[in-house]
Amino acid sequence: MKNENRTEVTEFILAGLTQSQNIQLLVFALVLIFYLIILPGNFLIILTIRSDPGLTAPLYFFLGNLAFLDASYSFIVAPRMLVDFLSDKKVISYRGCITQLFFLHFLGGGEGLLLVVMAFDRFIAICRPLHYSTVMNPRACYALLLALWLGGFVHSIIQVALILRLPFCGPNRLDNFFCDVPQVIKLACTDTFVVELLMVFNSGLLTLLCFLGLLASYAVILCRVHGSSSEGKSKAVSTCTTHIIVIFLMFGPGIFIYTRPFRAFPADKVVSLFHTVIFPLLNPVIYTLRNQEVKASVKRLFSQHLAC
Repeated sequence: MKNENRTEVTEFILAGLTQSQNIQLLVFALVLIFYLIILPGNFLIILTIRSDPGLTAPLYFFLGNLAFLDASYSFIVAPRMLVDFLSDKKVISYRGCITQLFFLHFLGGGEGLLLVVMAFDRFIAICRPLHYSTVMNPRACYALLLALWLGGFVHSIIQVALILRLPFCGPNRLDNFFCDVPQVIKLACTDTFVVELLMVFNSGLLTLLCFLGLLASYAVILCRVHGSSSEGKSKAVSTCTTHIIVIFLMFGPGIFIYTRPFRAFPADKVVSLFHTVIFPLLNPVIYTLRNQEVKASVKRLFSQHLAC
């Protein structure tokens, strides 16, 4: 009888970023301008790396994949968020919510692992230069790429599997502008303590361990570089500094959102906005602006097309 009186939730109502119409229009305009400027920049990076035969090193191979992952990641939340800004009723179906959540963690998990792979690439290049061409051969690069995609899939499918087991029979208002684990779990009409614990372990602890491991690895690399007297010292420091900036941008918001019990904080939505929309688009651009080879290649690509 208990199950017969239970109403199954078929859609969720998104609370949105803010209830102020003026702030919504301001954020809409800023995000749209940012989106239309930076997103083509990401595709330009991919095109440049694919078309320039001089950018075949593993570093550029992984940078191209980072640009692709980040551009794909931004498509999960930003377009719908922009549409919802202009809509009075912000509704997403249950299946749509689960799909969004899956791809958010699939691509996000893959990107986190990609940053680990890029750190490994820099470690071998700087600390074991004589073995670099042997270790980071094309076959190994594709194997690492496959592994990180598989890792992202496993991470995400665990999240989805745990949520699919939860009953949703009561309130359906999500206190966010997109579907994510903390907000969805709160709406389940059952005790979610164990599930929250598993989610914190799967997302939060994994994010924190990757973050600390990456910082430790770059500390070792920078110490090694500092003790050397090679000509490429400044270039190695610049590359590692760029990687560290992106690590903070990628993992900082993730640690804030996923490594604590799922309680709402005033800053949650702002952090989520930067985590899902702003930072993913910025990451490849930061790499490019600090990489002389890619910048030179972009200029050559422009000059070739302008000459035509």
